[in-house]
Amino acid sequence: MCVCENALDFYTQVCEEFNSYVFRAKPPIETFHPFFEKAFWEMLENGGKRFRPKLFLAVLCAFEHDIEAVRISFPVALALEVLHTYSLIHDDLPCMDNASLRRGHPTLHKTYGVTTATLVGDGLNTYAFYCITQACLDSTLKVQLIALLAMCGGIGGMVLGQALDCYFEHKALNCQELETLHTLKTAQLIAASLKMGALVVGDRAPSNLPQALFDFGIQLGLFFQVRDDIIDRTQSPAQSGKSTQLDTFKNNYVNLLGLPQAKTYLQELKVNLLKTLATFPSTLALYLQTLLKELA
Repeated sequence: MCVCENALDFYTQVCEEFNSYVFRAKPPIETFHPFFEKAFWEMLENGGKRFRPKLFLAVLCAFEHDIEAVRISFPVALALEVLHTYSLIHDDLPCMDNASLRRGHPTLHKTYGVTTATLVGDGLNTYAFYCITQACLDSTLKVQLIALLAMCGGIGGMVLGQALDCYFEHKALNCQELETLHTLKTAQLIAASLKMGALVVGDRAPSNLPQALFDFGIQLGLFFQVRDDIIDRTQSPAQSGKSTQLDTFKNNYVNLLGLPQAKTYLQELKVNLLKTLATFPSTLALYLQTLLKELA
């Protein structure tokens, strides 16, 4: 077996272990509420690609070959998945997309009502930062991670992007405005996932890696969003595992460019991603290219 295959086996093992960890990490909630504890972790147990944690773990595995050392950072990877899951729960609410299906299951507000779904999302949002505090990492590093996640997941990224998305529904944006919206809404959290990995790796990686990975993450986030817009237009809920055809009046790349040109733009973004990957350390490039293939 070649070195690349050995390296990929290590990364695959770590990702599988992390997925199991998500189920074990369900926090106990002592309450006489009849179902809040069950609802709180349900969306995480319903699956998902674990894409953002996998990006974070890809950076760690590229520079850290001791699985025990990687496991120490599982709470940080969990924070990324928890924050992303909160955003999906709120995104599905009737006041936003009013979706009925997510990860092949009924959305949380369909099962438990809007109030519970909103509060579960609120709880997951704050719990994400608690997760980081529980990692056995240097306190200064944990503060850096919390600050980056808070900004990219909040008013400097995802939340601001969502505000733009909702406000400008039924109002057409130009291409530059749409790219700004989706850089905030989708790409910032993806970029943060990669940079957080580089921050944990620290001096073991090239000094320019945190910023290089963040910039790559912005490119990757746009690719992810264009792909998602195409899926919304072309796939059924059964195929995608979530509600589709919800973006008829929203600003997205299919509505702006048309489906054929959106597909062309997606391929252009992919070519640029592969060019950037070629500049990264070989093992890291291998892991990220593997994730990219999962999206192709």
